[in-house]
Amino acid sequence: MRTIDLRGQSPAPADMLAAVPRATQARAEALETAARIVDAVRTQGEAALREQAEKFDRVSDHAIRVPVEHIDEAAASVDPDVRAALVEAIERVRRGSEAQVPAGQTTEIGPGARITQRWQPVTRAGVYIPGGKAPLASSVVMNVVPAQVAGVTAIALASPPQAAHGGRVHPTILAAAALLDIDEVYAIGGAGAIGALAYGVAEICLDPVDVVTGPGNNYVASAKRAVAGVVGTDSEAGATEILIVADAAADPVLIAADLISQAEHDEQASAVLVTDAPELAERVAAEVAARAESTTHAERVATALAGPQSAIVLVDDRSMAEAFSNAYAPEHLELHLEDAAEAAERFTSAGAVFVGDQTPVSLGDYMAGSNHVLPTGGQARYAPGLGAYTFLRPQQVIEYDRDALARVRAGVVSLSAAEVLPAHGDAVEARFRPTPGSL
Repeated sequence: MRTIDLRGQSPAPADMLAAVPRATQARAEALETAARIVDAVRTQGEAALREQAEKFDRVSDHAIRVPVEHIDEAAASVDPDVRAALVEAIERVRRGSEAQVPAGQTTEIGPGARITQRWQPVTRAGVYIPGGKAPLASSVVMNVVPAQVAGVTAIALASPPQAAHGGRVHPTILAAAALLDIDEVYAIGGAGAIGALAYGVAEICLDPVDVVTGPGNNYVASAKRAVAGVVGTDSEAGATEILIVADAAADPVLIAADLISQAEHDEQASAVLVTDAPELAERVAAEVAARAESTTHAERVATALAGPQSAIVLVDDRSMAEAFSNAYAPEHLELHLEDAAEAAERFTSAGAVFVGDQTPVSLGDYMAGSNHVLPTGGQARYAPGLGAYTFLRPQQVIEYDRDALARVRAGVVSLSAAEVLPAHGDAVEARFRPTPGSL
């Protein structure tokens, strides 16, 4: 990993971002390709999906709509330890998601005038589960459980067909779907899956959804942008990111392990350490180099850590570390600080904050009860991670009686006249017209 020394400088937020750039070029190139793939699915339906499966997944003549018996077989054959872990994760994420459903509230504006704020679930949700470099069964839990907690009753799941499994969706993903009572599953991968969920595919009885969620590569993220306005989407989750802020008391072994744990996801993954302790930085660099060689995905990790998106950043003090982190707005933020709990409130821009050295990102990936579908690419400055609220629509229900309307009658008429929209005022006046036989 390269080291960037910002000590003795006063960099602006833009300078900090330039020091550790994201892989934006890959995203830009993916957008045009993803848009073409989505449009092909929209116009050609099943034919486009089969062409894409053969090209990208090396699969042909497979069942795109997954038969229920395939799901049942996967559920029956899943490793018992994996099954137990999935059941535990489902319970934890369900408890965490339940806190995200706002309570309805009625406000009395005046006598006979009230507004009720309610939260309505979407009718139908589509979730995408990657299966390329890693069969993310945990993402089934992270996407489906919040939708169910929100009250969504129709959920369609899409995941790539696997050549190694005869064109079927990965069995662990199917097993997770079975544990959540999801039986509408499609063997569709990448940007094509996003297009299919958004527009529907009549030949395979896939109806359009209202919201599409789920992690994926740059093509999946770009496909979400291509269907924006047709359906709702969660954040455009791209390559994963971890930023660790650490002080001199931090354990370099734990930091190195956590940086590598995220780098193994993808060659474009970002792994960043920000510290005001030069000795710690040197020890972490040495530890990363030693551990990266022996990890299972050593080549992938090496590429990610050597890329411009990964670095060890030296800063003058805690204040500068906070400024860097808040400007970068990482997907995952770990605080390896002696006063991590107290310091956490000052780190305001992150998809999720992991407090203390016993709270690694990998805990959040599986068992913390939080959601691991989080905003990347700096979107954490303005966008949340996935939650029950992703599948909810706030609605205002307004109710006035005649007396309440009469109290604001003149105001409506005056404002409508001022805006040269007199029919607005007339609509109120019509409710106070003389009735036949009245004086």
